[in-house]
Amino acid sequence: MPVVEMVPGLVALAEDLPEPVAPGWQLITATLVAIALLIVLISVVKLNPFLALILGGLTVGLIAGENLLDVLASFSGGFGDTTAGVGVLIALGAIFAKLLADSGGADQVVDTIVGRASGRGLPWAMAGVGAIIGLPMFFEIGLVMLMPVIYLVARRAQVSLVAVGIPALAGLSAMHGFVPPHPGPVTAIDLVGADLGVTLGLGLLVAVPTVIVAGPLWGAVAGRWVQVSPPDTFGDADREPVEESRRPSFAVTIGTILLPVVLMLAKSLADITIDDEGDTVRQVFDVVGEPFIALLIGVLVAMLTFGTGVGMNRTQLSDTVTASLPPIAGILLIVAAGGGFKQVLVDSGVGTLLADWARDADVSVLLLAWVLAVLIRLATGSATIATITASSLIVDLVSGMSTTEVSLVVLAVGAGSVFFSHVNDAGFWLVNQYFGLTVGQTIKTWSLMETVLSVSGLGFVMLLSLLL
Repeated sequence: MPVVEMVPGLVALAEDLPEPVAPGWQLITATLVAIALLIVLISVVKLNPFLALILGGLTVGLIAGENLLDVLASFSGGFGDTTAGVGVLIALGAIFAKLLADSGGADQVVDTIVGRASGRGLPWAMAGVGAIIGLPMFFEIGLVMLMPVIYLVARRAQVSLVAVGIPALAGLSAMHGFVPPHPGPVTAIDLVGADLGVTLGLGLLVAVPTVIVAGPLWGAVAGRWVQVSPPDTFGDADREPVEESRRPSFAVTIGTILLPVVLMLAKSLADITIDDEGDTVRQVFDVVGEPFIALLIGVLVAMLTFGTGVGMNRTQLSDTVTASLPPIAGILLIVAAGGGFKQVLVDSGVGTLLADWARDADVSVLLLAWVLAVLIRLATGSATIATITASSLIVDLVSGMSTTEVSLVVLAVGAGSVFFSHVNDAGFWLVNQYFGLTVGQTIKTWSLMETVLSVSGLGFVMLLSLLL
């Protein structure tokens, strides 16, 4: 199945990049001033990030000389798209996470992990869990679903939330950047004509050592820099562990957690292996494997396995579901505003401008692909946009390359697309809010972890290019 049919909006983006609305110096100035303003408003003035992101988006438009009505339209469009795409998934994920926590399922997972892993082994275990969950799952869904487990592991092991959280985030992020069936890598494969199977295999070879470096190893450093206790996002900070007799079994817990993962992975496999779009099996998996439907099914099953299955009556189950939503209201607004700010930058054309500058440089294709993705990622805050835009700009450069070389170029783009997540990335605010960090702490932990992931990923891609 052609990728254009799987992700038409993303391919359209690659073919219709926004033209810069102002000279290069003006756009760069607008971007830098807006980012600096965000940091000052949030860190110094202590303004809520939601309001700061709105003011930051308006600042970009004012300095770039855009019509403010156009800027507002861009911000509103990005806000709405993020809410429709990510917001619904976060809400479903929060319901799932609350059920997991209140049923004792999270306790069951944590006791198993803590019981079988030593103190030094915990970050490695969490990195593995993050990578498995992140294989077919979008970063945002995986993060929300993992948070109760991350919180409880940190509490029970009495370690900094960062020390066990960063390895899990590294596993999630690496899968998002390097491994199909995530939209960015899949679309890049189609744009440059890479082989999906080869790219998948090489992506896993790159992802594993990259997760080790950016996860357990970097997490140990970040955990010493930033000591934070788990926030009470799910209202369970003072809750006693659920008695073992009332918990779902470990097998049931893991099976319920992995159900959305399996459904999404099954969809991807069906799309790859079944060419006939009218095939009934493929059509079924195309529906149940969509992230929204897969997570909705996961929530409904969790209401049985984590709800009625452990003795909750209908009132208790309803109360648990209702209590899961208010704590994430602020998170949803901030993440959506981050999407609006990102869209203002995208529509200004600053990403296109930086891509054109980098494309004119005389460097190796692997390094150029990485630099292009890095620049667009820094400017727009979107890993997917960075991947697709960079890939579309190097199509002519990969002609004549071997199958392996083209796949390595795709992975170099993927590595660049996760470089230094900062205030224009909705994911930055998701981590910031769920981990209860300041902007400075988020940069010192999450942003630098993404940078380590990006640079080490490029290093392993370069190493493979020498060996293969």
